[in-house]
Amino acid sequence: MEARPGPSAAVTALRGVLPFLVGAFASLLLHFVVAPASGPFATKLVMDAGINVILAVSLNLVNGFTGQFSIGHAGFMAVGGYTAGLVTYYGSMLLWGSPAAHGGFLGGGELLFLAACLAGAAVAALAGLLVGLPSLRLRGDYLAIVTLGFGEILRVLLQRTGDVLPTAAEVRRTPLPELATHVGGALGFTGIPFYTSPFWVGIFVTVMLVVAYRLKSGSHGRSFLAIREDEVAAEAMGIPTTRVKVTAFVLSALFAGLAGGLFAHLVGTTLNPRELGFQKSFDVVIMVVLGGMGSISGAAIAAVILTLLPELLRSFSEYRMILYAALLVVVMIVRPQGLLGLGEIWDVWRPRRKGTGR
Repeated sequence: MEARPGPSAAVTALRGVLPFLVGAFASLLLHFVVAPASGPFATKLVMDAGINVILAVSLNLVNGFTGQFSIGHAGFMAVGGYTAGLVTYYGSMLLWGSPAAHGGFLGGGELLFLAACLAGAAVAALAGLLVGLPSLRLRGDYLAIVTLGFGEILRVLLQRTGDVLPTAAEVRRTPLPELATHVGGALGFTGIPFYTSPFWVGIFVTVMLVVAYRLKSGSHGRSFLAIREDEVAAEAMGIPTTRVKVTAFVLSALFAGLAGGLFAHLVGTTLNPRELGFQKSFDVVIMVVLGGMGSISGAAIAAVILTLLPELLRSFSEYRMILYAALLVVVMIVRPQGLLGLGEIWDVWRPRRKGTGR
């Protein structure tokens, strides 16, 4: 029998970019149609949920895919947020003489914002490499201790920084390396322009989900899952376990930095070290555990639920946090493996193979 010809290069390329095109179209629709019709409060909730999706799915690369336990994710978020805030605040001062948002949709200010988010992601990835290289050779709870320590050290250092420089003249007189020491200290980094919008949140969520899906379904993802199931057996089969764990850790830190950049430029946000401490890290861990350790869609769904749930319980303001905690306890008792376990929501529609029972 003659072998059937495979898909052409054009079809393969289209399949590769199609998820990004769909995500870009959905982001434009969300920005120009849904957000104006929903109002500012609902739009803010949607953007908060999107940022939490990026955080939860990125942490899932470490805690879910490779079976490690990191509880310092907010530290990498802070690195990305402060780096991006530095670029947009002081960059706007140098370029336009004011930190206010400049230009319209995809204008000069938003391009600076995009560059700032990418810079924040790169610096967070570097921080992930520096933290991961020595600590991921360890096993057990040591990684949790190291990442928690990293987050707390970073928080203290940020609280000891100087005040934000208020004028363009002062910024121009200050050497560039010294600007990194003027990010507001304990009072927070104020004055960062508000560039985060439903469009940018949708774009970055799309990138996060596509990367996570392709990673999980590819050979690298199988290496991650092999380490999760049995690290000793994976190493015996020739998988470079330390390198794979460091790769997962760096990718996780990179996307946490990206989420930090979005968070820093969100309307109504003051970048404060106290808000990005261990409590924020625990919130993200809860999202991953609730959704299912290793489930991309589970982590995303849990992030949305836990973002909206406090607002849905706002009418019970006196008992809101009690009800919130009680619901989490009930879910963990009923579904200890999380909402989706190791599975994905799209597995429901995947056709079963005949004779395999799958």
